[in-house]
Amino acid sequence: MVPFKQIAPAIWEIEKTGDMRVPARIYASEKIALSMTSDRTMGQLANVATLPGIVSQAALMPDGHEGYGFPIGGVAAFDPENGGVVSPGGVGYDINCGIRLLTTNLTEADIAPKKRELVDKLFANVPSGVGSKGKLRLSESELEEAVTQGVPWAVEKGYGRREDIEACEERGCIPEAQFANISPLARKRGLPQFGTVGAGNHFVEVQKVEKVLDAKTAKAFGLWPGQVVVMIHSGSRGFGHQICTDHLQMMIQAAGKYNIKLPDRELCCAPLCSPEADHYLGAMRCAVNFAFNNRHIMMHWVRQTFDAVLGRSVSDDMHLLYDVCHNIAKFEEHDVDGQRKRLCVHRKGATRAFAAGRPELSGKYHNIGQPVIIPGSMGTASYVLLGLPGSMKNTFGSTCHGAGRQMSRSRAMHTWKGEDIQKSLGSRNIMVKATESELIAEEAPGAYKDVDEVVRSVEMAGLSSIVARTVPLAVVKG
Repeated sequence: MVPFKQIAPAIWEIEKTGDMRVPARIYASEKIALSMTSDRTMGQLANVATLPGIVSQAALMPDGHEGYGFPIGGVAAFDPENGGVVSPGGVGYDINCGIRLLTTNLTEADIAPKKRELVDKLFANVPSGVGSKGKLRLSESELEEAVTQGVPWAVEKGYGRREDIEACEERGCIPEAQFANISPLARKRGLPQFGTVGAGNHFVEVQKVEKVLDAKTAKAFGLWPGQVVVMIHSGSRGFGHQICTDHLQMMIQAAGKYNIKLPDRELCCAPLCSPEADHYLGAMRCAVNFAFNNRHIMMHWVRQTFDAVLGRSVSDDMHLLYDVCHNIAKFEEHDVDGQRKRLCVHRKGATRAFAAGRPELSGKYHNIGQPVIIPGSMGTASYVLLGLPGSMKNTFGSTCHGAGRQMSRSRAMHTWKGEDIQKSLGSRNIMVKATESELIAEEAPGAYKDVDEVVRSVEMAGLSSIVARTVPLAVVKG
């Protein structure tokens, strides 16, 4: 077990021995930090800190837990001028799994009479479940256009609005995506899955704003108490999963080729200046853009569903607050020891949380700061946060991405029954609809950490501040 000690409220420093430190920190309250010692999470974070070309420190968010290679909740930046690397384990299988939040001008009372119909139509109109197929049927050439052009492609095809582009991280597209780097199997898996939720912890959730904690920022974000909002959580589906799988063996071979000593084979990587890194990054960017489009098209169908159930003009006032990524590696400029450097930042189950003034923040958010959208577990609260200067200083502009698991899916399925959870949530007037009851059991609220404690941790650490707390009204799951 790797020991660690607290050095400030909500910040813990990893140690190898009593007199030798590893450059790694945890950003978590005492309650959460101590719970992380029960698995391999600390060891994984310490291993990340030993990779070539790492800058400053590896960081772990309070929702952190064991993952493939990097721990979930891990953040690390690598300097290409100092032997820095890119690692698929620092991105994950579900590339650009992310969250977007839609605002409305509705209240809970407005949707209550038709909530059942709304849930049923969302379930029908936004396909969900393992291996689910969307309503779109793309040719391979259309898939290439979609994953190289991102959300602007979808808007041009009539899905969503131009205003939506400005409310997406990276404006909904990472450039330099290389479709030629995508295997035939990845293309085959991706073609039918545009506009699908998928399984696991992915969902479409109708919520209401329970409480506003920062009135000025909430007003700028278009949030108010009692307001109905819609949260969408999904990623690059089988397309991204296959891209990760395809590149792992390449990276294992690259590590040997470039004499990189790996503390863990799952951290296989390649120097950022290498052809192997270029090949992976070109493919990964295609998956990033696939995921942007996936959530965007689902949002379009959510708007259509609200119109069909509640009236044709309802969607006119359904605006995209923001779309944020996790599970991504991308080049960003950050200050390191007084110098501006171009770094490859890995966010594995962590969210970008840029403070006001960053050039990447377009429109109104440039002077406010980036909205950060944090989902809770099924049946619990979710949060909207604001990126702060502390994240720029300490975590390369990063914060947490959700509640974070504290129990495996298999253990959750043996602990709870989906039907019981559905009834329990129903007694609280929260409707849940899923393709299989086992999927509800996998995502039981008790399988996750306390999201209130998670967001309190990142606020205490100065990474992001709480703007509003939302609670669920209805959930559509895979």
